[in-house]
Amino acid sequence: MDAIPPSPPTAEALVRLRGLHLTVPSAAGPVNILRGIDLDLAAGETVGLVGPSGSGKTSLLMVLAGLEQVTAGSIRFAGRELTGLDEDALARWRRDSIGIVFQAFHLIPTMTALENVAVPLELAGRRDAAPRARAALEAVGLGHRLTHLPGQLSGGEQQRTALARALAPSPALLLADEPTGNLDQETGEAVMDLLFRQAAASGATLLLVTHDPGLAGRCGRCVHIADGRVVQIERGALASAPA
Repeated sequence: MDAIPPSPPTAEALVRLRGLHLTVPSAAGPVNILRGIDLDLAAGETVGLVGPSGSGKTSLLMVLAGLEQVTAGSIRFAGRELTGLDEDALARWRRDSIGIVFQAFHLIPTMTALENVAVPLELAGRRDAAPRARAALEAVGLGHRLTHLPGQLSGGEQQRTALARALAPSPALLLADEPTGNLDQETGEAVMDLLFRQAAASGATLLLVTHDPGLAGRCGRCVHIADGRVVQIERGALASAPA
């Protein structure tokens, strides 16, 4: 399928991607993962990213997070060009501007829930790290679990701790990669309700990678990618439904 043109430029676009290519080496030769992605993300909007396995969804998220360097193209965030920044500059930008929630919880097993959430704030030099971490955990319903280690928490509680950690710095961009993949359906639905609610409350832009069309339909827009290209953009089915 041919790639579609990007949405018309908007003054409020927080993220602007143009001509993104990602090519990685392999034993069989270069593999083209992203093939010219053009996409704008407006401040405060929710976007579901869907497509078949191997289409480039997670790679696009990793590029947006500054965890993977593109081969070609432009990434602008709040008017700032990110391509070409060195690892230290990207790490500072990532610390100050984005929150990430993965399918795996990535909690430090020897630290309490409060410590797990506070660590990135402390590394950023935030003097209010502890009270801010406490407030973030209370916001996700874990005020009674502050001193529990990850091994003492359920899967849903661990993912809520990971969500609190992502939200505590008040990021402008929240990236979520199949955040309910390790949870049962009921727990996953509760976590997603919380994710959408907290993103809306904070005003963060949310990009959600998911295989679930129902979750994608809750987003304001749904972006379909295939073979490393954007092939369709539509309004979320639930977002566009009458209230």
